[in-house]
Amino acid sequence: MENLEIVTWPFQDQSLNRISNNEGFVNYPVIYILNGAKEAYIGETVYFKKRMRSHIKNKERKNLEYMHLIKHEEFNRFATFHLETKLINYFLGDEKYKLQNKSKTTNDFTHNYFNKPFYDQSVFKELWTKLYEKGIVANSQHVIENKDIFKLSPFKELSLEQLDLKEKVLQFCEEQVKSQQNEYGSLFVIQGEAGVGKSVVLSSIFNTIQESTSEASSPLYKTENYLVVNHEEMYKTYKGIASQLKHIKAKNFAKPTPLINQLNKQDKKADIILVDEAHLLLTRPDTYNNFHGENQLEELLKLAKIVVVVYDSDQVLKLKSLWQELTLDGLIEKSSNTEDYQLTNQFRMQANDEVIEWINQFKQKRLLPLPYDEGYEFKVFGTLKEMHEMIKEKNQIHGLSRVVSTFDYLHKKDGGVYYITEDQGEYKIPWNITDSKFTWAEKTSTVNEAGSIYTIQGFDLNYVGVILGPSITYDSQAEQLAIKTEAYKDIGAYSGTEGINNVEAAKERIILNSLNILMKRGIKGLFIYASDEALRNKLMEYQNNLGEDDE
Repeated sequence: MENLEIVTWPFQDQSLNRISNNEGFVNYPVIYILNGAKEAYIGETVYFKKRMRSHIKNKERKNLEYMHLIKHEEFNRFATFHLETKLINYFLGDEKYKLQNKSKTTNDFTHNYFNKPFYDQSVFKELWTKLYEKGIVANSQHVIENKDIFKLSPFKELSLEQLDLKEKVLQFCEEQVKSQQNEYGSLFVIQGEAGVGKSVVLSSIFNTIQESTSEASSPLYKTENYLVVNHEEMYKTYKGIASQLKHIKAKNFAKPTPLINQLNKQDKKADIILVDEAHLLLTRPDTYNNFHGENQLEELLKLAKIVVVVYDSDQVLKLKSLWQELTLDGLIEKSSNTEDYQLTNQFRMQANDEVIEWINQFKQKRLLPLPYDEGYEFKVFGTLKEMHEMIKEKNQIHGLSRVVSTFDYLHKKDGGVYYITEDQGEYKIPWNITDSKFTWAEKTSTVNEAGSIYTIQGFDLNYVGVILGPSITYDSQAEQLAIKTEAYKDIGAYSGTEGINNVEAAKERIILNSLNILMKRGIKGLFIYASDEALRNKLMEYQNNLGEDDE
């Protein structure tokens, strides 16, 4: 064998009969792809002919027409397993085929092995390029890596911490689904700040649960389960994942209010409800959106045997979703059984601890000197135009680079285009345009716009340019940030003040939470422009001092 080869035959017995048993790949580690016009299956084996005959007899494979053998003179079992998993993720992001693959719970973590970077980077790049050139896949590697559906793939390789969490949740579900329940179901709480990979684990857990519903030997056999998210853009992404997987259905993804109303109307209980971004659930009635209960998590606990929530109190964006620790503690006490898990490892930002700590201090209204990170671009700008131009440059090189803003500029849901105007009225940029079936950042045209917290929460960008609007100012005497809550234009964020003792402090928290989320979107870099002149000048002063220190 010479380097990497892809050999294609019709997916039928006659093809296998023509393959000699003396061929080097017959009893050698290989990867294979089976595909038809609309569906595909990906696997790896050391007994190619035997495995193919088994697939040909499998009724699930009846719509597949071709088998593609992928061989390499330096393949071994660790490498083929690793590349098989990686191919599944990229095929999901490619969106050309509905995948017939099921997850392998015990193999969600790929151990390090000899020369892993060679296979992970060089070999896979060559493999995907050849698949693309042959027309077997539809998109280049670079395009797929910037898709949200790829980043939330339930087949993603998990860290040891994430895998430990997944196993604990699955065990919890299997134990509690058959146990005696009181009025409230059992509750598993997953906590962790932005960027620790909460949604990736939840996607993986839900996929495995749904696969188990068709396995007679599983305690989860024939259970009725849902994944809920109160976030339009993430809801689109989860529905997109469902459209690419044969063993998971779009009907099992829902928003909280419609699901609560549906289950109540049908007078039935679900078995398991997973809730992503549970900090966005409502904590008081919202008749405008047809929710008449007191607390959405409490309602879900009444309507399911088990509820698993992903929760971060620092990502609450509306007063009517403002979670108090006592609220969660009260629901934990009411639950039949409870368990919790804290995720800690930061995966999104490729930044050092000093950069992350700077953002964390900013969230506490403390403005520190700018940190330096050789591997992460952290820069402030004197004008919005300069920052926007830099984001466009980064987007041409890396893709998925966008400008976002605090909700400090007028926007109405009337179909009109609204603008952020800065640089003393000389530069403007359209903002918060969400009328698309695609997630905002994945539309190529949105590099010319600014997104709001509602277009970007929960998603990654390669580079993020954050506009600190008029609500974020600097008090030079106190030497700290001053939040002008009256300048915040997200009127809906302030509705629902009943039961809140210090409304002004709660409004500040909402604004600072949104700021924290925006600043932690960028994988490779964070750029900042401040509308407030005093804050802008202080940031630029710190940046200039940083440059002097480097000399």
